[in-house]
Amino acid sequence: MVCITYSDLPNDYSRQWKDVRILVKPNNNFELTVRDIEVIEHALRAKAGRRGLAIAQGETSTKLVEEMKEIQELLGRIHHQKVWYTSKDKFQGGG
Repeated sequence: MVCITYSDLPNDYSRQWKDVRILVKPNNNFELTVRDIEVIEHALRAKAGRRGLAIAQGETSTKLVEEMKEIQELLGRIHHQKVWYTSKDKFQGGG
C-alpha cells in the first residue's frame, strides 16, 4: 500500500487509486450548532439503546461491549460540555 497526502492526488479520482491510502490532516475545528449536537446525541442514545438491548439478550461479543463503552463515554463528554443554568428570578435554596 502506498501512502500519499491529499495534495498529491490527481484531479481525476479514478480506480487507479484504489489501493492508495490518503493521509489527511484531521480537522480539529468543527462548526456545529446546538441542534447539530442534539441530533448527534439523540442518534447515539438510540444506538446505545439497541446495543444495550442486544447485550441484555445475551449477545456479549467483545466488539459490541467496546462499542457500547465508547458510545457511553462520548455521550458523557457531550453531557459534561453542556452549560446548565436556572432562571435568575427564582430563589434557589441551599449552600
